Amino acid sequence: MDNSQDVREFLTSRRSRITPAQAGLPAYGGIRRVPGLKREEVAMLSGVSTEYYARLERGNLRGVSDSVLESIAAALQLDEAERAHLLDLARAAEPSRASTTRRVRAEVRSGVHRILAGMGGMPAYVRNARMDILAANDVCFALYAGVLSPDSLPLNLARFMFLDPRSRDFFLEWDTLADDLAGALRSEAGRSPQDRALNSLIGDLATGSTEFSTRWARHNVRFHRSAHKTLHSQLVGDIELTGESLEIPGEGLTVIAYTAEPGSRAQEQLNFLASWSAAGKGPMRPAPAVGQSDAAAPPPTSPPTSPS
Repeated sequence: MDNSQDVREFLTSRRSRITPAQAGLPAYGGIRRVPGLKREEVAMLSGVSTEYYARLERGNLRGVSDSVLESIAAALQLDEAERAHLLDLARAAEPSRASTTRRVRAEVRSGVHRILAGMGGMPAYVRNARMDILAANDVCFALYAGVLSPDSLPLNLARFMFLDPRSRDFFLEWDTLADDLAGALRSEAGRSPQDRALNSLIGDLATGSTEFSTRWARHNVRFHRSAHKTLHSQLVGDIELTGESLEIPGEGLTVIAYTAEPGSRAQEQLNFLASWSAAGKGPMRPAPAVGQSDAAAPPPTSPPTSPS
């Protein structure tokens, strides 16, 4: 797949956001015809000719050395995720990379399932790079009651976020999380431009959601590492949590685990969700195996109430 348009739009959008003053350049009188820096200014800051930089901004990154890319990243004041995205775009532009597709896993090893189950009162799920939730523990099913269940797996977070109206009631900081999710998908698209399933997903989102297509056109990229979220749970109401991502090396999978401040109301809510799921309440817990019984399981306490 030719990524020249993505390269062109990414570099142009990054150049347009930086003023001469921010780049440490002297400001001269008169009206500038373009927002942000001019091509010749980026070229000067990068130590390359204007003609060479113009070629890059037209979308041709073939054969560009890492040192030149690093100089351009510095001139455009790219952050860590943006710098990585530029390098990914350059790698994807090489002919030798044309037939290379990063494998995106669609299954989870039994050992990873056991890790999820052993995380106790901490809601956690496993997703792949396309944002498919592939597995989750019981506390997570309780937290996501009405959205996520064993029978609904795999569930794509991006489809839920942008195509399911319930997402706005579930994710209370919807706009911020939508920005992050679109940026994470843009980063993955730069790494894996030949991923047909990913390209199909992006096409569906762009066709079905103006909110997504608007964000996609901004060419913003994100590392999906840590995020503060306020969720509206059917069981405990609004709950403020921090989601932390933990990559599984060599698997192409990421564990997302939710934590709360010790002693906080959110921790009390998590404790209730853990007791609820342990007692086998609701459809989020599989039926016990033959010969087992949940009769001895302690009943959950009442859900925490909002402070008056």
